[in-house]
Amino acid sequence: MSRPAHVTSGPYAPPNPARTLTVTSADGARLHVEVHGPDGAPAVVLAHGWTCSTAFWAAQIRALSADHRVIAYDQRGHGRSPASEACSTDALADDLEAVLEAALAPGERAVVAGHSMGGMTVMAAAGRTTFREHTAAVLLCSTGSSRLVAQSTVVPIRAGRLRTWLTGHVLGSRAPLGPVTPLALRILKYATMGPGSAPHMVRACAHIVHGCPRKARHAWSRVLDLLDLDHGVAELTVPTEVVVGTADRLTPPVHARALAAALPDCAGLTELPGIGHMTPIEAPELVTTRIRELAAAHVTAPAKLEESA
Repeated sequence: MSRPAHVTSGPYAPPNPARTLTVTSADGARLHVEVHGPDGAPAVVLAHGWTCSTAFWAAQIRALSADHRVIAYDQRGHGRSPASEACSTDALADDLEAVLEAALAPGERAVVAGHSMGGMTVMAAAGRTTFREHTAAVLLCSTGSSRLVAQSTVVPIRAGRLRTWLTGHVLGSRAPLGPVTPLALRILKYATMGPGSAPHMVRACAHIVHGCPRKARHAWSRVLDLLDLDHGVAELTVPTEVVVGTADRLTPPVHARALAAALPDCAGLTELPGIGHMTPIEAPELVTTRIRELAAAHVTAPAKLEESA
């Protein structure tokens, strides 16, 4: 890429992984996977959202890897995972299952945290055998299961067919994003972040989003436009916590409330005042704490599994 795909200094600069893996999905797609933290520690798996990459989780990786094994991967067509012609929720579910099977030991279970499209990945995989075998608990950040374009408030007009049409064209644009300029920062902040987001947070997000290949951005926007994973919510039977920002324009709180009401085992709903769509970057400590609490309550380290066998 001609521009950095992430910031290179500060709290949102990605830490170096302990090791990397190349995982092959069901259709042959190759996925870049990073493993951080000590072997034998409780496991956490991180699935990023549309136009993002493993770098999006830098704050969580840095904090959790001191005493957890953190597994983060690039969704196909994002970051260092090559593009694939297959763009569908089934492909997302296949990819998550492949990562879980490759990175976790037999019988090992993890907290799986998904942001935006990463949360949709979790919902798509919820009924899958490998997902159920390896998932102890879930954190859903800033996500929804259906009606994404119709309920988005990125276009600031009254809800209806016109707003839905305009939103679809804005989010599905094929136009290049170009360099990270002051104007680009203002546009990104308006669309994806809360009004009080600090400049270094906005810049970190902009470098990641602008680093996403244009073709991948457009292809996955079409999948999100037609998303219907309401059935997956009903199949997500592990303890699941939901986090959303009240200023989220892409997946407004109406989605989080619907998820919390429909989940078979909702462990809590947190609405963060003034926070936008990029919750792991805008509220890093809160998101990290929620993951840590879920791991403490529901995950057994591999070493303890061997002792009890």
